Amino acid sequence: MTSSVQQKIDHLREQLRHHEYLYYVLDAPEISDAEYDAIMRDLQALEQKHPELITPDSPSQRVGGKPREGFVKVRHSTPMLSLDNAMGEGELRDFDRRVRGFLKNEPYAYAAELKLDGLSMAVHYRDGKFAQAITRGDGVTGEEVTENARTIRSIPLRIKGQRDIEVRGEVVLTRKGFEKLNAECAAAGLRQFANPRNAAAGSLRVLDPSITASRQLDFFTYFLFERGAPACPSQWESLETLKDLGFKVSLHRKRCQTIDDLVAFCNHWEERRESLGFEIDGVVAKVDSVEQQERLGWTARAPRWAIAYKFAARQAETVLEDITVNVGRTGTLTPTAMLQPVNVGGVTVSRATLHNEDEIDRLGVEIGDTVLLERAGDVIPHVVRVVKPGEHRRKFKMPSHCPVCGGEIVRAEGEAASRCINTNCPARLKESILHFAGRGVMDIDGLGDALVNQLVDHGLVRNIADLYRLTREQLIELERMGKKSAEKLVSNIDASRKQPLPRVLSALGIPFVGERTAQFLADAFGDLDAIAGASEGELQRAEEVGPKVARSIARFFHEKRNRDLVESLRAEGLQFKYERRPAEGGKLAGLTFVLTGTLPSLTREEAKERIEKAGGKVAGSVSRKTNYVVAGEEAGSKLGKANELGVAVIDEAKLVDMLKA
Repeated sequence: MTSSVQQKIDHLREQLRHHEYLYYVLDAPEISDAEYDAIMRDLQALEQKHPELITPDSPSQRVGGKPREGFVKVRHSTPMLSLDNAMGEGELRDFDRRVRGFLKNEPYAYAAELKLDGLSMAVHYRDGKFAQAITRGDGVTGEEVTENARTIRSIPLRIKGQRDIEVRGEVVLTRKGFEKLNAECAAAGLRQFANPRNAAAGSLRVLDPSITASRQLDFFTYFLFERGAPACPSQWESLETLKDLGFKVSLHRKRCQTIDDLVAFCNHWEERRESLGFEIDGVVAKVDSVEQQERLGWTARAPRWAIAYKFAARQAETVLEDITVNVGRTGTLTPTAMLQPVNVGGVTVSRATLHNEDEIDRLGVEIGDTVLLERAGDVIPHVVRVVKPGEHRRKFKMPSHCPVCGGEIVRAEGEAASRCINTNCPARLKESILHFAGRGVMDIDGLGDALVNQLVDHGLVRNIADLYRLTREQLIELERMGKKSAEKLVSNIDASRKQPLPRVLSALGIPFVGERTAQFLADAFGDLDAIAGASEGELQRAEEVGPKVARSIARFFHEKRNRDLVESLRAEGLQFKYERRPAEGGKLAGLTFVLTGTLPSLTREEAKERIEKAGGKVAGSVSRKTNYVVAGEEAGSKLGKANELGVAVIDEAKLVDMLKA
């Protein structure tokens, strides 16, 4: 039986590896996403029934890493040196003259590759299996990011043969991926990334591998080492071998026999850089022969056999004619520079982002100024600096009311963003609905992006309360909505009326009021009307509600449009009253816990819920007020802090005993 199951698992894994290679490396998929997902589900079901057959290189294990509390520093097998730069054709030809002089005019060639604008990383394989990933760091020592790198689909978890090799390459984020990520950041009210390189670096270095997995990073390889030395006699052969092993290498590369060939290759891609799906900032040229590389040697900081030809920055001067304001999906107002149209790197640009008021103040820019515009590395052009103040310049002022709905605009203390706080603002309605219906909020299963877009675009939902007035007949008319799906959605919406007050509070989208704060507010007041009518001082009676959060809540309920929404939801029968949890008398009343590491049977959320139901409190960091630290496997810095402060450390079994006592 086990042999038969093993054969099925092996077959499914090989199918998935094959299709991952086609999709993520060759960009030539043979099956749909749904078909791929079906194969993955079959594999996961078998592995769940037979956990003893799970292996680290199984495709199901890409996103299995647990959030960690820091990165370990690791020394590279050989230094990852930076390259000298050639700024223009003259410096590139000077480099070639030096190479020719060192080699005393013997024949040589260059392997030319596009210089990807990302983050360098070394990936190690042992016995042909993915084992470790290390960022470049300072070139000598980097940070181990193994679990995060495991989530990058263009990095194979197993290669042909049982070789011990090291592969070096560049982690990048495509232009589409960058735009999607920044849109998600804007929707969440988070600071956006300046360019794809920063986004790739930030995504690789987050502590939770599941976040890295969601960012759609890519890995292009350019070096192959075996036993600490180049694995092939030439750079060109290394690239071909990497390709044969299943790695992604740049399709746009050339073996140049002369410096004129190399210059032509550089010029070709400088003109066509915008045609690529990812950012490049130049071309890397390496003397192809490894034997010649060794004779050329290194300076103190860079190899003499390689050079980075840098493309010219794409900049232009133009006049900033006006500053307009766009309202994003979360109500964030973003000022946009309206420019006198200008050609920048072959593209006509008439607008650029100014991010927020702080950025405008930092630049000192005013309407009418002549500004320097840049597109180097950025998908969205940005203003670099003021070149010449305008003769009749005028300052920009953020509007006090939303240009879309007329709602009040607020800017919280310590925040860069100004926001419209009307939950039903047309500019943010779709995102408000998605948040309202989300898991852990009102839990309305079936309300995804595509359906919400249809509901709003067809005028069926003009505010959140309209969800509760939808009928089966209305839904059946929508694309991809059958009778059963419509009935199920109406049933799920109806069931959400029973969600308790903390969920309703969280669903309203009040800035800084998430699940935890909503629970504390419900505990303290027990009634939505009492919360809506409370002063800022009264709101601070609730646990963990300080002046900033209290001000946000008061502002939210001061906005008439939000009060109207509350009344509409009341009419639909949502829960506005709450039976408060007992503050005292629980088994763990008065005790503060901190959770760290992975517990044997409970998730952190389950442990937190059980502690709080017993009257205890779960804090995010260890202090002298902490009574117990509950530590599991891979406990990190919190465990060290507990030992330093003399805080009692217990395991899951002890916690369960305390809950039962």
